[in-house]
Amino acid sequence: MTDIKELLLSRIRDVADYPEPGVMFKDITPLLADPAAFTALTDALAEIAERTGATKVVGLEARGFILGAPVAVRAGLGFIPVRKAGKLPGATLGQAYDLEYGSAEIEVHAEDLTADDRVLIVDDVLATGGTAEAAIQLIRRAGAQVSGLAVLMELGFLAGRPRLESALEGAPLEALLVV
Repeated sequence: MTDIKELLLSRIRDVADYPEPGVMFKDITPLLADPAAFTALTDALAEIAERTGATKVVGLEARGFILGAPVAVRAGLGFIPVRKAGKLPGATLGQAYDLEYGSAEIEVHAEDLTADDRVLIVDDVLATGGTAEAAIQLIRRAGAQVSGLAVLMELGFLAGRPRLESALEGAPLEALLVV
């Protein structure tokens, strides 16, 4: 696992003062552009999907789509996008949540999830955990179980993990990298 961590870290670029002064943005686009690194990431996340017994993968808008879709394909599972409110056609199930300044809402097509589904949530970064916590609630409201949450990178200094551990009710939270 050390080799994959080194590979992934070597392909993540720090961008100072983005999107505002004082923030060190972790840019994953160099990782996505490197086929070996992207494949290693996809394989590692697909292994988590298999280990957790997932039957579907949910990707959180927007980078969770980029990571989650190939994970679902690699693991032989269905992929369900969780979108910002108003982006999905037809009937949706929504979940509001609080942001640092204001609130937001995410949605899913509820008919894409059933009581037989065990869902792995995939995203690029775990920060404060607000979006992931809303996704957990949304998946449960749709009648499915959450098999776990897997992220490329956890920003440990933002303390999202403690917030999510109770929400996950024993399902694993796995971060390939903690920065």
